Amino acid sequence: MDGQGQNRDDDGMLALGDGQSGDTGARGRQTPLVQRVYQLLLAQISAGDYQPDERLPGENDLATRFAVSRPIVREALRRLRAEGLIYSRQGAGSFVRAAVEDSRPLLGYAPVETIADIQRCYEFRLTIEPDHAFHAARRWNDAALANIAAALDLMGDATRAQRHRDDADFAFHVAIAEATNNHYYASSMQALKDHIAVGMKFHGVSLMGPSPGLDGVFDEHRGIFEAIRARDGDTARARMRRHLEGSRDRVFEGRTLDLSL
Repeated sequence: MDGQGQNRDDDGMLALGDGQSGDTGARGRQTPLVQRVYQLLLAQISAGDYQPDERLPGENDLATRFAVSRPIVREALRRLRAEGLIYSRQGAGSFVRAAVEDSRPLLGYAPVETIADIQRCYEFRLTIEPDHAFHAARRWNDAALANIAAALDLMGDATRAQRHRDDADFAFHVAIAEATNNHYYASSMQALKDHIAVGMKFHGVSLMGPSPGLDGVFDEHRGIFEAIRARDGDTARARMRRHLEGSRDRVFEGRTLDLSL
């Protein structure tokens, strides 16, 4: 079966027997895949990945990125337009609409302002990301696994050059969240993008110190990927937890702050 047919089958299955993956009627608008793509795009717009009046990727690119069919993407875009978050230009595509004062608040978290906030972010990530790895191991499809592998390859190239790539590191963790096929997980990671980036920058600095740790950290990521690929959810969860705890401990040199103060 070709990739397009596979997308149609997946859409139908996740729509609980709807059987009309390309249907943009009332039932098609309720499918979990439409909701997932909508939430991911909403989170990316909220996080500032796309600025006001910036053009969104085309339907084909979005369909490939999210491993869904074009009708699913089209319906998610229609919903964003209906809510006034994007607008279309004939023959040019979809663009982000500038926020207005009375628009509904978008998903977000308080900014990182102190070292303690970095620790709080790690604490929160430890409550969700091990489960990302667990569910990704149980649910990944070929496209989702390829996205994780692509991010891992970028990290591998950087490691061999003795560099730490924050963007590839974040892309790896986001790809795992997306592989869960749970848009709440993926949206939370996008909303945390700027917060996680602060911790990753500190972590990158720690890896370039007197005791370089790039190779070891890459091995941690590779171990998570291998457990996910093997569909071993328990091992994937445990390895993700060890990785995040290790990252936190490297940033704080094994000394955590008392957050009760």
